[in-house]
Amino acid sequence: MVEKTLGRVLIGKYSELPDRLGKTFFVRDEEIALFKLVNGDVRAIENRCPHKGGVLAEGMVSGDHVFCPMHDWKINVCDGQVQAPDHGCVRTYQVEVEEDLVYIII
Repeated sequence: MVEKTLGRVLIGKYSELPDRLGKTFFVRDEEIALFKLVNGDVRAIENRCPHKGGVLAEGMVSGDHVFCPMHDWKINVCDGQVQAPDHGCVRTYQVEVEEDLVYIII
């Protein structure tokens, strides 16, 4: 059995993140979409839509949701849940911001 341990990975500077746009990061073997929301919160989710694998970092952000650029599925970036009438979910990652630095817990 392989045990995965949690690790804190520095992603970059908070001040350099674009507002309401996604950015793709590769951490270990994970492709992660990072979003800085209009309220300043930073959220991280798996970067592939569960429907057809659309790149979520390229989607439009509105409030706490990103819209998949392929078929417009609406996904909550806080809990990873696809919104009705569609269904499914993506993995979410804990984000920590200290000073001007952004970390993902993976």
